[in-house]
Amino acid sequence: MQGQCTCGEIRYRLTARPLFVHACHCRWCQRETGSAFVMNALVETACVERLAGQTVEVLTPSESGKGQRIHRCPSCHVALWSHYPGAGPKFAFVRVGTLEDPDTCPPDVHIFTDSKQAWVILPPDVPNFAQFYDIEKLWPAAALARRARARGQV
Repeated sequence: MQGQCTCGEIRYRLTARPLFVHACHCRWCQRETGSAFVMNALVETACVERLAGQTVEVLTPSESGKGQRIHRCPSCHVALWSHYPGAGPKFAFVRVGTLEDPDTCPPDVHIFTDSKQAWVILPPDVPNFAQFYDIEKLWPAAALARRARARGQV
């Protein structure tokens, strides 16, 4: 899977499938993207291979008060991936819309739906949660194993 920013200065490749894909409907994501929600494909940072360019890391405020580190193109300023304090720097939340084929990463879960836009209709076959969810209960075993390895727990 490959992706890039709008101007093409930054190009990257994912060397593994995402662990899990979030559609986040929180107000912070709505504000940051100017959209109804953001699509983030969670993957080990080691699996994000830059093919061209160097991102700039921008510390951006978040509802938790801990901020997030958004990697952006220094020219067009498109957000490509983030690191959140809860997951740490070993995990990247890749913006699905920056992938060449974003259709390959539909959401595995909708989160923070208590603040979703009223006109957004959630599909009945995808789990959704008013806030967050229990990772251990929802992620597939293979994704949990990769997560544990990345965290040095195996």
